[in-house]
Amino acid sequence: MNNQKLREPSSLKYDYIKFKLYQRFDKFFDFFTRTRWEYLLNIIHLALKEDGEDLTSNGIFNEQDIACAYIISKQEAIASCLPLIDIVLQFFSKKNTVEYLIQEGDMVYKGTKIAQIKGPAIEILKGERVILNFLSHTFGVSYYTNLFVKKLKKSTTKLLDTRKTIPGMRYLDKYAVKTGGGMNHRMDLSEMLMIKDNHIDRAGSIKDAVDLVRNKYKDNCPPIIVECRDINEVKEAVNSKVNRILLDNMDVQDIKICIKEIPRRIEVEISGGITLDNIATYGRLGADYISVGAITKDAPCIDLSMRIA
Repeated sequence: MNNQKLREPSSLKYDYIKFKLYQRFDKFFDFFTRTRWEYLLNIIHLALKEDGEDLTSNGIFNEQDIACAYIISKQEAIASCLPLIDIVLQFFSKKNTVEYLIQEGDMVYKGTKIAQIKGPAIEILKGERVILNFLSHTFGVSYYTNLFVKKLKKSTTKLLDTRKTIPGMRYLDKYAVKTGGGMNHRMDLSEMLMIKDNHIDRAGSIKDAVDLVRNKYKDNCPPIIVECRDINEVKEAVNSKVNRILLDNMDVQDIKICIKEIPRRIEVEISGGITLDNIATYGRLGADYISVGAITKDAPCIDLSMRIA
């Protein structure tokens, strides 16, 4: 199956695939709206194109050869983005059938069979590495996210992701976070306005920075978050009546002091230097959210394999 025979992303109809898989994977398709669907198809298409023509399989199998393959986990993880199996194979033809042997969000262990695929051997083998590469990553993000979520189980503080995602895989990463029990921070730069040190330094003060964006966007101004470095910046952000204050890279004692200055009408987010070892401690401080970039950028790649039965 050469690159010229790959179907174009525009030929994979959202309604058709959603209708086929929605009953089993409703949360996946509720998350992947039509706009996000386009991003998803483009990154899959790129991955298949960059993998080139499978000369080995083309030289050994013919187009009539039918295979049955299993995707198997070699370690503990949380299943996430399972519909990618079907979607990747749709780029070749509609001849493949996938039987899912687990549910989205299930724990998997060494030896767990994830799915069975039946179809043209050349197509299955061409899609094998792309399918495994995506799932190895998303399974890892969900699993790693869940480790952090468990550390917060005695707290009302919610775990957020960040924009520290693999380029092109923003939506897959954030969906995997949700599957692991975390919550999504802003999807992109337009969803919330986050005023950071560079913005504050340029504007001259937090008040000036907040006033600038509010005057710029007026009634259409998205929620405003201000990243604060000390108690004085916290007080200034409070006076500016922002939507959320982000306490960045502060130690526990400084956070305790800052939170006392923030009224309940303003959300509090803690970020910076959060690890599995210390997140429970930060979770007891009373913030609304803790954001952790590590759950996407440092997630382990799960060892998965595909075996022809």
